[in-house]
Amino acid sequence: MATNTNRFISLFLDMLAVERGAAKNTLDAYGRDLEDYAGFLSERGISLDAVGQNDLRGFLASLGERGLSASSAARRLSAVRQFHKFLYIEGHLSADPSATLSGPRKGRTLPKTLGMTDVERLLETARLACDDPDMTLAKRLRALRLHCLLEMLYATGMRVSELVALPRSAARTRESLIVVRGKGNKERLVPLNPSAKAAAARYLAAREEAAAARADKQGRPASKTAVSPWLFPADSETGYLTRQAFARDLKSVAAQAGLDTSAVSPHVLRHAFASHLLQNGADLRMIQELLGHADISTTQIYTHVLDERMKALVRDLHPLGQSA
Repeated sequence: MATNTNRFISLFLDMLAVERGAAKNTLDAYGRDLEDYAGFLSERGISLDAVGQNDLRGFLASLGERGLSASSAARRLSAVRQFHKFLYIEGHLSADPSATLSGPRKGRTLPKTLGMTDVERLLETARLACDDPDMTLAKRLRALRLHCLLEMLYATGMRVSELVALPRSAARTRESLIVVRGKGNKERLVPLNPSAKAAAARYLAAREEAAAARADKQGRPASKTAVSPWLFPADSETGYLTRQAFARDLKSVAAQAGLDTSAVSPHVLRHAFASHLLQNGADLRMIQELLGHADISTTQIYTHVLDERMKALVRDLHPLGQSA
C-alpha cells in the first residue's frame, strides 16, 4: 500500500513539474508534505482509496498535536487537497474526500513594508548609480530605467504588473496624475510627483540617445525596442519588461543600499506607499482609490500595520513601556 501511495505521489510531482513548471524547491516542499501524509495513512493502515473526511480530520489533528502552526497545517492540507484532486481527475480514485473539507484558520498576516528612511536610501542608491562616469551607455540606460521604475512605483503605489506595462506616453505627461489600467481593465488616476517625473524624463532621454547611437549611419531602421509604445520595452513575449526582471534588479540595488534583500520586493514598495500615506494622515478611502482596491476591507490591513508600529513605539520609547 505504501509503495502504491509513493507511486501516486511521484506521478503528482511529475505533473507539477511538467504542467505547472514548479521549481525544485516547490516540488521538494510538496514531496515532504505528502510523505508525511503517506506516513500517517500507513501507520493507521488506511489505503488511499479508503480515505474519508474523518481520516483527513485525523491527519489535521495530528499536525496540531505535533505543534505545527495554523499556517503550516494549512499549507500541508493544501498539498493533500491538490493530491487527492489530481488522483480523482486522473481516474486513480473514484472520489475526492478533501473537496468539502475546511482547513485551519490562519491568522491575518501583516504585509511586509519598509520604513521611510529605508525607501529614501533605496531611491538615493538607485539615483547615484546613474551618475557613474565610467559606465557604458547601455549600463547607464539600465540604471536610469531602474531609478525610474522605483521612483514611479513609490510615487504611485501601482501594482508591478501595471508599472511595467505603462505606455511610453506616461513619461511625457506634464500633469501630476497619470491613468493606470488595473485589474478587470479598470482605469484609475494615480499621482506622479516631481521626482518620479524627473526620473522618467531622464530615462526617456537616455533611451532615445541609446536608440540613436545604435542606428546605422546608412539609415538602418530603428530596433523594435526603440519604437516600442511601452515605457519599459524589452525583448519579451509582451514587449515590455517582465516583473521577474524588475524584481531581480530591485534586489541588486537593495543589496547596494545595505538593506535586507529578503524584505525588499516590488510589492513591498507598494505596501510602503500605502502605509506611509496612512502614517502621514491620509484618508483610508483615498488610499483604497489609489491602490485600486475594489473593497475597503483589503485596504484596512494597513491600519493594522500602523497599530503595530504604534504598539512598538510605546513599548520602545515610553518610560513604562519596558515594564508593561
